[in-house]
Amino acid sequence: MRRHEGVALLLSFAVLTPQLQADDKTALGFSAAGLASQKELETRFDAALDAKNLRAWMERLAARPHHLGSPYGKENAEFIAGLFKSWGYDTRIEEFSVLMPTPKQRVLEMVAPTKFVARLEEATLAADKTSGQKKEQLPTYNAYSADGDVTGELVYVNYGVPADYEELALRGIDVKGKIAIARYGGSWRGIKPKVAAEHGAIGCLIYSDPSGDGYTQGDMYPKGGWRPNDGVQRGSVKDMPIYSGDPLTPGYAATKDAKRLTLKEATTLTKIPVLPISAADAQPLLAALGGPMAPESWRGGLPIPYRLGGGPAKVHLKALFNWDMATAYDVIATLRGSELPDEWIVRGNHHDGWVNGASDPISGLVALMEEARAVSTLVKSGFRPRRTLVYAAWDGEEEGLLGSTEWVEAHQDELRAKAIAYVNSDGNSRGTLGLGGSHSLETFVNQALGDVQDPAKKVPVLSRARAADILGGSGDAAKKARKKKGVGLAALGSGSDFTPFLQHAGVASLDIGFGGEGDYGQYHSIYDSVDHYTRFMDPDFSYGVALAQTGGRIVLRLSQAENVPLDFGPLVAALGDYVGEVRALADRMRDETEERNEDLEDGVYNAYFTPYETRVAPEKRTSVPHLNLAPLDNGLEKVRVAVAAFDKARGAREGKPLGAENARALDQVLLACERALTRDEGLPGRPWYRHQIYAPGQYTGYGVKTLPAVREALELRRWSEAEAQAVVVGKTLEGFAAQVDRATELLK
Repeated sequence: MRRHEGVALLLSFAVLTPQLQADDKTALGFSAAGLASQKELETRFDAALDAKNLRAWMERLAARPHHLGSPYGKENAEFIAGLFKSWGYDTRIEEFSVLMPTPKQRVLEMVAPTKFVARLEEATLAADKTSGQKKEQLPTYNAYSADGDVTGELVYVNYGVPADYEELALRGIDVKGKIAIARYGGSWRGIKPKVAAEHGAIGCLIYSDPSGDGYTQGDMYPKGGWRPNDGVQRGSVKDMPIYSGDPLTPGYAATKDAKRLTLKEATTLTKIPVLPISAADAQPLLAALGGPMAPESWRGGLPIPYRLGGGPAKVHLKALFNWDMATAYDVIATLRGSELPDEWIVRGNHHDGWVNGASDPISGLVALMEEARAVSTLVKSGFRPRRTLVYAAWDGEEEGLLGSTEWVEAHQDELRAKAIAYVNSDGNSRGTLGLGGSHSLETFVNQALGDVQDPAKKVPVLSRARAADILGGSGDAAKKARKKKGVGLAALGSGSDFTPFLQHAGVASLDIGFGGEGDYGQYHSIYDSVDHYTRFMDPDFSYGVALAQTGGRIVLRLSQAENVPLDFGPLVAALGDYVGEVRALADRMRDETEERNEDLEDGVYNAYFTPYETRVAPEKRTSVPHLNLAPLDNGLEKVRVAVAAFDKARGAREGKPLGAENARALDQVLLACERALTRDEGLPGRPWYRHQIYAPGQYTGYGVKTLPAVREALELRRWSEAEAQAVVVGKTLEGFAAQVDRATELLK
């Protein structure tokens, strides 16, 4: 993206802006008079924002390590709650008792062909005044790793995703009984030990390669912002694609007296010991590997030949943990609605960090806090939100969305009855506005954010975001972005606190934040500090203010809209794309299987490789049968018909307000539309995930899989399951269409 931010990008702003702001006198959910009043309210809201508050709160909240279960984490929760109370919010701290393992013993040493002992520690830097808080810092480790003391040959597995193991198998290399070493990237970190264990590995190491997270990106910290050679990325390796939240209480709240699974029963705990290590600790291990050279795309930025192993490098890995319980402190601050108190807008950001966490998450949290404070100034001048606002600062996000998930599970009946939307943010930096969420909110977001300005470019943030989609995209993605009148919402997978709201409770959700221009080399390390943030991320907190403006407009408009401002047209378009993608996937797999099997029969495969490369010919695959995916098309067509009728009825109703009783009934029908895209039975093999349109992939972790039940059945070559799930998803779409029909009748 940065390569294009020259003349071409600046010229594009002039072209793109009118498309985003073609009509600023109408907006979903507002009459012309109501929108004019709303814009005046937003102007007053903007005037109340002050970047000085963001800086002061960051310096307070990130002054010491504040991980889940830490003394300063509790102090921060109490400090945040105190501020919300002073602003007039009805504030409480809700507590949950969750599993929080911490390291008891960590050992990593190479025992052959030479001796090397890994340091497993990050250096204190004079330029970073909080990096020396060793007594309070969590060591470098992966939460929810298994206990283990293992010794074995080392095998380099690239990113450690399933396709990498297929490549290893072609070379006759397996990891059974060995220790896998993978680099960060390519997928979420928890997938790496999961796949390694499935292939028989006895341990896993994950290191930060400088090709993607270090000196090849720019100057290392503290000269620049990129990860130094001994920097380590901590993180959870809990198998979140199975279920989110506390591993011992799946599907229900982790209260103190809750019934808990045993550690052996908890299916999200990793099966083998795992340690994250630095580039400095990884280099001697990788340099000692023998075997064939890694494929060119597997070679990173270390000054060594990248070989696959296994051997002659042999390593001893020991990781033992204290399997303790910790208290998660969720700060919940409520501003009761004046007219519709039983309709909620929930706005959240987590407060826990792996260490000092200035960027992740405090940069996003302080923007949320300033947003809430500015709303309170409006209240003091006579404003009162029509709907109830709920501001939340979650705990335990870093370990696997613990605080938000337990709160959703504790309140899911109330959320399903009352929550219109959840608006999430996490870390924030300077750069382009990123937007993801439920497609029914796409039109609303484009209308609500039309006058938020980019602090650096002095153009609308949506114009810059659209330009980034067009100029930074490729192929079909760029074409789709160019055809859109506004900015599209990315489908949400996982990785932040929107997950339990959207994919478990079925609450329409948004995820917002700026980024792309910071030197983001401090992630989950002791260098995620105020010093780093104010030098390399958002020095003047102008993008923090922009995030407060963004979140504030979304929250205020959702609160004040005369009716819930959903537009199902973008959802219909997205569903059409997803159904087309699933069909194309089946066709592509059929063609690829036939070509692959023909090449094997003709000896093409073995003839391609040079004599000095040892290759193992893959086995033939079963042909892809004809698959009946028509139920998806049938369900999609019913949605199209229902949405067209809804749009027609809404157009006919324009300028003719509904009575109060019908307006409230319409709100209840509309807020339940996202719920209609869920099933209580959930997805195959992972019932916690109920949404049938969006879910994290079983082998992507954070990355989204759309129409996941059908798509992943195809990818796993489970043909009968794919057909069965096409029926299930088709019926879900029909149920959604019926819900839209109810809204249409109320409009009539």
